[in-house]
Amino acid sequence: MYRPNSLWTWSFIAIVVVQALIALAFEGYVFAKFQTSLVSDGGKSTSQPESRAIPTYLTLFIFGFIYQILLVYDALRLKNTIQVIGLCFFNLALLIYAAVQMDQIKKAIDALSNQSDGSYIKPNSNIWDASQPFLVAVPCVLALGTVLLSIVAWKLYDEFAWTIYKHISADLRMKRRYLTFQIYIALLKFDFFFFLAFTVQFVVMVIRTNDPEFGLTIAAIPITILILILAAYWTRKENTLGMIVIIILYFAALAYFLFKLIRMYEPGTKEIYKPASKSLTTFAVITVILIIITIVNACVCTHNFGKGLKPHITRRKLESEDEKVTMTEMPNYKASGNPPNRMTID
Repeated sequence: MYRPNSLWTWSFIAIVVVQALIALAFEGYVFAKFQTSLVSDGGKSTSQPESRAIPTYLTLFIFGFIYQILLVYDALRLKNTIQVIGLCFFNLALLIYAAVQMDQIKKAIDALSNQSDGSYIKPNSNIWDASQPFLVAVPCVLALGTVLLSIVAWKLYDEFAWTIYKHISADLRMKRRYLTFQIYIALLKFDFFFFLAFTVQFVVMVIRTNDPEFGLTIAAIPITILILILAAYWTRKENTLGMIVIIILYFAALAYFLFKLIRMYEPGTKEIYKPASKSLTTFAVITVILIIITIVNACVCTHNFGKGLKPHITRRKLESEDEKVTMTEMPNYKASGNPPNRMTID
């Protein structure tokens, strides 16, 4: 089992964990304040789409921070500098989401306070005044965390370069192919979170359970997970036919998110998406950008099939400085001569 063994690896994990604890504590307070401010009306208030906004945001933050901690551990274990850099951008995305949720929560509170059949918020609860400082603090905490993570990531880049790059073939073209592979695998991990986050918001705050789209959207979650797993598997196995199928499915996913973005702002359907329009737009735009980048990397990875990269990304073990090199790390080849068929130790 991997254990951080340097100042900077410990620092990277510590920043993510402390940031998560502080942000979740603030979000938890807002959630508790919101729930205690709803009137007791036999569940009528909780059936409103706006009343599901804050619990959904809290759930996504919990999932986001837990997933981030897992990715941090995974990146440090594999000494994957690409994933470490990606985690800084992931933190920036959480920062954007935290800023967007502030406006969405205010609109949800205003909507619940001015319903046609009366207010669903207890009088004199002052929920917004009590919650606003904590909602402002969350993006501030994430902004500080992003800066600190970026500084530590720069230090880790130097640290991992010393440990890993001596295990990579001297062939510059092979290094580029391997870099493309690393970027692609990291993108798949981030694609999963943003697709799931969009889907959860869409299901909880927009679709009704009696809507046919509800079942289709729920079914899309395990299918997407399977597609991402197969995408990584077929890349490692250099299966061209499988990658062609995956790339076609990426284009289908891109069309789906673009369709949803358009529907969010069409006059006939705009009101349906209103309770979560900004947060859904944020995740849809980020997901579209990620899918486009993923498609480009998938095409480049497929183009690199049969050019000698496969032995480098096959799962193997290498004992070097008491650490293991796994499927996303390259084996140690001697600087001269042809690469051997088996792994060697310095």
